[in-house]
Amino acid sequence: MALLHALEAAGLRVVVVTAGGGSQAIPHLLSTPGASSVMLECLAPYAREAVDRLLGGPQESYCSSRAARRLAVMAWQRGCGLGASPATAVGAAVTASLRSRTPKRGQHRIVVAVHSLNATSVASLVLEKEARSRADEETLATALLLERLATIAADPLRPVSASGLRLLADEHVEIECCEPPPAWQELLAGTRAAVQASAEPVDPQPARMVAAAVGSPVAGMLVFPGSFDPLHEGHLRMAAVAHQIAERPLHFELSVTNVDKPALDYLEMQSRAAQFSGRSLWLTRAATFVEKLDIFPAGSFVMGADTYARLADPKYYGGSVEATDRAVHQIATRVRGLIVFGRERNGVFEDPMHLDIPPALREVTTFVSQREFQMDISSTALRRQRERDSAE
Repeated sequence: MALLHALEAAGLRVVVVTAGGGSQAIPHLLSTPGASSVMLECLAPYAREAVDRLLGGPQESYCSSRAARRLAVMAWQRGCGLGASPATAVGAAVTASLRSRTPKRGQHRIVVAVHSLNATSVASLVLEKEARSRADEETLATALLLERLATIAADPLRPVSASGLRLLADEHVEIECCEPPPAWQELLAGTRAAVQASAEPVDPQPARMVAAAVGSPVAGMLVFPGSFDPLHEGHLRMAAVAHQIAERPLHFELSVTNVDKPALDYLEMQSRAAQFSGRSLWLTRAATFVEKLDIFPAGSFVMGADTYARLADPKYYGGSVEATDRAVHQIATRVRGLIVFGRERNGVFEDPMHLDIPPALREVTTFVSQREFQMDISSTALRRQRERDSAE
């Protein structure tokens, strides 16, 4: 099979995930002689619970660009764990919502994501409803997955052949691709701990990335860590208040790695970094707070009450009281200070001063009062609204 030969010639090792469609690709890939030199693993999570287990929790949408990209990055990470180097591992994933026994109210669609150290690409296809049998839609999902895998050994921005996929007149494949700067590749590969994203506006063209600035964090910085999914007005108000308290420039920090979820792909990194135009953002590999102390020595950190409570919660240290005590001691002795904000939840203001927190942490904490700041914006609600808007 030409596809496997091309992947083998490029020295690539592949993990494939099919969720909701495209599973015919698995026997197609594995039945070819020499497949073991390229294929590391194939997964076919079908129930939502199976996808949740792979991705570390429920998804806002199970057939979307984001879900496919998360599965592709998870596959890439599994490939690295199975012996491939970050540069040779490839993760490919398909998510699909296809014809079923009862007519679907939503679209029939296929999304294929491919992630490697060099690029993240995603191909999305909306199918004409009721124009094909389920078997034909499955065949099309398989064909699109194999076609996108072939681009890894060629060009991730290569257009999809409509005739090769036998698309109908009103059907077309939309492709997004990010080819990152070297510093971002080093960050995802683990050879760099932090990189400052450009504060300049982002070029919207799909092949362009936010630039990476040269430099390293310095001691004593004021840092606001978060996932910023999305960045909203509450975050910006917190940043403004913290800047007034600390009387220093504020830097946002976004970890591209997570303790129990896949790393961020390049499209996701670009999207989140684009929110910080004109502001300082550091991308790091610091999934835990203790790891952030290594990157930002003697730093002051800005956080909400929920994050503050997790600093001393054994649940986040494997249930170990000893590990929790060690982490609390490290935080209390290594930070310059913590600036902690409460928030309104269900009409009630949660005051971080009333949390059960070890005295050592309280001694290095500045609590922001309800009078100074009150936030009732939910990132989760904003994400859900974004998913609803994109589905319309």
